[in-house]
Amino acid sequence: MKIIGLTGGIGSGKTIVANYFSSFDNVAIYIADEQARKLIQTSIAIKQKIIGVFGSEAYTGNVPNKKYISNIVFNDASKLKSLNEIIHPEVRKDFQNFIIKQQNKTYVIYEAAILFESNSNTFCDLIITVHAPVSTRIKRVMDRDKTSKESVLQRMQNQFSDTHKLLQSNYVIFNKNKNNTLLQVKNIHKILTEKS
Repeated sequence: MKIIGLTGGIGSGKTIVANYFSSFDNVAIYIADEQARKLIQTSIAIKQKIIGVFGSEAYTGNVPNKKYISNIVFNDASKLKSLNEIIHPEVRKDFQNFIIKQQNKTYVIYEAAILFESNSNTFCDLIITVHAPVSTRIKRVMDRDKTSKESVLQRMQNQFSDTHKLLQSNYVIFNKNKNNTLLQVKNIHKILTEKS
């Protein structure tokens, strides 16, 4: 069974593309960011390590203080690196358990915003990058997160450039309009299913 990495810059439309792939019966989808959010709330080991790095304010009971942590990591690259080093090994373990349960599938999509930044591309057989113009991405994130342009640009700076991702990808999905994006997903799915 193949593991297909799915990534793209913030606001590129990875989630829409993952949803399109999830409509195929022979495909399993693992959304790394969603699972990471769950693990931050449920894993005692992660909680202890995060408090060790960010202090007791990082949690209120078992609930992570997202605003507090975000303010720190988006202004301090070393703290972002520390957070990723805590979370990503646990997400990988969780993903390995997920794969065991998907043996009847043709391939598994591992969707992650920071696929390359976290070195998760190393366990993927192929990579798909979702691409959209920067202006489109900024508008999408501003609308979605009700945030400022400056905040979006700051978050973009913490991700590898599109060029870096595109050059290391086996497939690129240009996400400008839904019908065209869906057509590209269907074409890639056909190729991946035939290859298997």
